[in-house]
Amino acid sequence: MKIYIMTDMEGISGIRCQEQVMSDSPLYAHGRRLLSADTNAAICGAFDGGATEVVVNDGHGGGPHFLLEEMDPRALYERPAGGLNYMPSLDESFAGLFIVGAHAMAGTLNAFLDHTQSSASWYNYYQNGRKTGEMGQCGAWAGHFGVPTLLVAGDKAACEEALAFFGEIETVAVKQATGRQQARCVHPARSQQQIREAARRAMSLVGKVQPYRVEVPLTIRLELYRSDMADGPAQRPGTRRLDARTIERTVPNALEMLSF
Repeated sequence: MKIYIMTDMEGISGIRCQEQVMSDSPLYAHGRRLLSADTNAAICGAFDGGATEVVVNDGHGGGPHFLLEEMDPRALYERPAGGLNYMPSLDESFAGLFIVGAHAMAGTLNAFLDHTQSSASWYNYYQNGRKTGEMGQCGAWAGHFGVPTLLVAGDKAACEEALAFFGEIETVAVKQATGRQQARCVHPARSQQQIREAARRAMSLVGKVQPYRVEVPLTIRLELYRSDMADGPAQRPGTRRLDARTIERTVPNALEMLSF
């Protein structure tokens, strides 16, 4: 059984301030080590549960972030190749998707570093009228190939969002936010053990959890922070401008969900 792991940094164990996920910060090196440890825990759990191949996506923006020499050598590693090639290796041959380091969508109360794609410009994003964050996007991409989301590890708000989108899957809450910039963290050693155990259990969900599918053709809507941020994208063929800050497109499938 093949497992695909999508990673981010905001929902990683022990990351409790924004500077730990920013490559120009002196705290970034520590954040990278924490990212590697959580991801290795998920990889180990997948293999413990019977995975035969694991592919890991170093998905946090501005990467790469993994130090490959510190990563589990049994897995394969890749990066997104842009919005239209978000998870390059994912296809019908995979049995499940794990999301590690997840954060909640923009506008979520008491969610650590909540955002959807860009905290500087994206205000809200919708798929067929449903407000959706990065987890829902990943789940829809995997669902296009019939691949279910089986595990989400991140902050408490992210885990609650995952259950709302994907149903009764395995979740691991590694921290609880007390505001966008503050969180109470489980000790990384403890949360990494929990991630490994949850990943092992998630393997037993293969064939029992349904993929998250969106109805196609898919209508995607983006609300931006300011009207000038919509000026350029609104000129693209097929894009409708609904108001000063909101643009909308209809795309044939989930693989074009980020085609603004």
